[in-house]
Amino acid sequence: MSKFIKKIKIKKPDDWHVHLRDNEILNKVIKYTGKFYKRAVIMPNLDNPITNCSKSIAYRDKILKSMHVNYKFQPLMTCYLTNFTTPKELEIGFSKKIFIAAKFYPNFCTTNSKTGIKTINDITSVLACMESIGMPLLIHGEEINQNIDIYDREAKFIETTLDPLRKKFPKLKIVLEHITTKESVEYIKKNDFNYLSATITPHHLMLNRNDMFSGGIQPYLYCLPILKKNIHQTALRKAISNGDKHFFLGSDTAPHLHKNKINILGCAGIFNAPSSLLSYVKVFEEMNALKHLESFCSENGPKFYNMPINKETITIVKKPYKIIKKIKVGRDAIIPFLSGETLNWSLEK
Repeated sequence: MSKFIKKIKIKKPDDWHVHLRDNEILNKVIKYTGKFYKRAVIMPNLDNPITNCSKSIAYRDKILKSMHVNYKFQPLMTCYLTNFTTPKELEIGFSKKIFIAAKFYPNFCTTNSKTGIKTINDITSVLACMESIGMPLLIHGEEINQNIDIYDREAKFIETTLDPLRKKFPKLKIVLEHITTKESVEYIKKNDFNYLSATITPHHLMLNRNDMFSGGIQPYLYCLPILKKNIHQTALRKAISNGDKHFFLGSDTAPHLHKNKINILGCAGIFNAPSSLLSYVKVFEEMNALKHLESFCSENGPKFYNMPINKETITIVKKPYKIIKKIKVGRDAIIPFLSGETLNWSLEK
């Protein structure tokens, strides 16, 4: 029984969905990802998005220079798709390992997505190229339309965009990122995991939409896709608890300054890098599924991306770990997920 497990040794995990931002915020948050993860897929939606190879190389260099000297860390870069992205740019970037994947943001779906794609039919030649070279497409899967209820946008996206896309490009490798619904779980499981897989965040596993309004509105639990009903949270928890290869770790850690979270128009995003891995352990323990922790955290992602599984290992021990309350950034601060709370698991030093 998991309640008797006091120590877990697993191959060092990777985080397949990370926002690091830029400049001072990058410098402050990067070490928390480096502490827990060997590699991370870096999202390209900066204020000035990463839309070509030269921008990607410059951003990767900046990330490596910002990383704590004690951590051996590999940033895996992605290209922000626009209507002006060319197949040639992606071919060069993918063949030279400048890009590991390309990211499809529906127009205005989340932070810094105002230059996203209005309709996926606008990039048919790009998708055909990606399918032919085996380059993964990472998708923020929400149908952005004011006539669609915000809680239904993910399910609608599968119906109107993803399913037709899969039929048109059946060998295109796709990651449906940060899934939040039972519809997503059911749809993904019906497909070959080599061509369609999904990441799941710790906050969507731990919380549902009631939590966002518990005792008053909780702006630090506002993220996109938004937290859903308990029935969907339960579906996500079941999905990870049986070792299914379709699902792997993607924290979607997304730092914002306090002033931008507590605002008339508060930003969407949960900064969970200091707590994400230990939060996953908590959920797996609650599901009596610790035997599947390593596959979710350390194996399924590399297998999908055709990358080697890390040889380095980490040990997680049953010992209280207090999450840092805040990270100072100039005169402001970033407040992490589970700020000041104590989790039951720690990394062994």
